[in-house]
Amino acid sequence: MGYSIKELKEILETISDVNDETLRSIKMDERIGVQKLVAKWMKDQEKRKLALEKYKLMQAYEEDLINNGVTLIAGVDEVGRGPLAGPVVAAAVILKKDANLIGIDDSKKLSKGKRKFFFEQIKTEAVSYGIGICTSKEIDQHNIYEATKIAMERAISNLNPSPQHLLIDAMKLALPISQTSIIKGDANSISIAAASVLAKETRDAMMEELGEKYPEYGFEKHMGYGTKEHLNAIKEKGIIDEHRRSFAPIKEYS
Repeated sequence: MGYSIKELKEILETISDVNDETLRSIKMDERIGVQKLVAKWMKDQEKRKLALEKYKLMQAYEEDLINNGVTLIAGVDEVGRGPLAGPVVAAAVILKKDANLIGIDDSKKLSKGKRKFFFEQIKTEAVSYGIGICTSKEIDQHNIYEATKIAMERAISNLNPSPQHLLIDAMKLALPISQTSIIKGDANSISIAAASVLAKETRDAMMEELGEKYPEYGFEKHMGYGTKEHLNAIKEKGIIDEHRRSFAPIKEYS
């Protein structure tokens, strides 16, 4: 074809059809570098195909509701139930009907880079989103299960417009809104997955700020979980207000 490998790489980036005539011509180029480019292109296309198939499966709950006239559907999820310090953070998201978040998944399965990408993308693909927070003191006061529900209800209350239906990750809320509780919802619903990402990124940012305020505890590394580093810091420095005093082994130091 007379093109350099760099030029062919740029051309391949514009092709999305495996039957494209230009692609067929590129495949005939016997240069090893070109063949590697083609192999990578084929692999990337397979990844995109699988991501699209998964995305369509994750739209099933939303599509069923839309087909029944429900358009304002909020996905709800939380992060931070297990840590020894910091808040539990919930998010609620109403996505646009034509939202494009192909590749999204449970926030725990995404790399930090992808979470940050989707964090920004979700905000542009949302009709509305809200964040709800329950502090460590509130967790001690109510218990973590109740605090999680409170955080979720706060996130939902921050939505405008209000949702007609809730898709919630393995939880039921005492709200006058119809809802569906979905086991592993963050991996099975695009709305819940979006909420998972917003909650995760929000809480991580809060813990990073806490890490700057209390550098000796390393919150920006372990996000408040009971790692060896965190437990050693507690033994050496004691506990602070952000620690959950009702959680073992924190209550031993209270």
